[in-house]
Amino acid sequence: MDLEIVMQELEALGKERTKKTYISNGAHEPLFGVATGAMKPLAKKIKKNQPLAEQLYATGNYDAMYFAGIIADPMIMTEEDFDRWIDAAYFYMLSDYVVAVTLAETEFAQVVADKWIASGEELKMSAGWSCYCWLLGNRPDSEFSESSIAGKLDQVKNTIHDSPDRTKSAMNNFIYTVGISYLPLHDKAVETAKAVGPVQIKRDKKKSSILHASENIQKELDRGKLGFKRKYVRC
Repeated sequence: MDLEIVMQELEALGKERTKKTYISNGAHEPLFGVATGAMKPLAKKIKKNQPLAEQLYATGNYDAMYFAGIIADPMIMTEEDFDRWIDAAYFYMLSDYVVAVTLAETEFAQVVADKWIASGEELKMSAGWSCYCWLLGNRPDSEFSESSIAGKLDQVKNTIHDSPDRTKSAMNNFIYTVGISYLPLHDKAVETAKAVGPVQIKRDKKKSSILHASENIQKELDRGKLGFKRKYVRC
């Protein structure tokens, strides 16, 4: 399939209601409003195709950029490719659910995530913390440095309330993910969640939301989810 055909297929799957939802979350034109589940049959036909993924991502169309993440081949992407992708990711559904997820399947994921966390840029930081969430929720605990993750928990505790909103949200999710999916630091994550307390996220034209990592960890513990790992990072 070439770019033109894929764009036509995506456009045919678009729904006005879904489009409005994406726009309310920060997407802007061009976009079609394709539900992520509706992309699966098309993705099965194409499988992995990095050249096509690059063409789709470069369109600036939100649905095409999202679909690019599904058919991308992280094993042949370079750190420079990911830097290019994060620079074009204009809101959190791209930075955290396309770029960070795809990065989490590479061998250099932690190196790039650390660089983005240190960048001081809201969406890069958000993608960096989100990448760690995808990693911790999928890979064996032995693949991580306990001291490094402990240092990150301390960093979150000390800086979360002064961070930009999208970064706050990803940091809060990091505490929760360590608490559930990284057994060596479960207790420290629980302590960190209690120390951080409620995290307020302001939303444009919407009521602020309050995030509680502590409550979310407890809910998952009550469901017997301690030590939970996903089989796959990308759907």
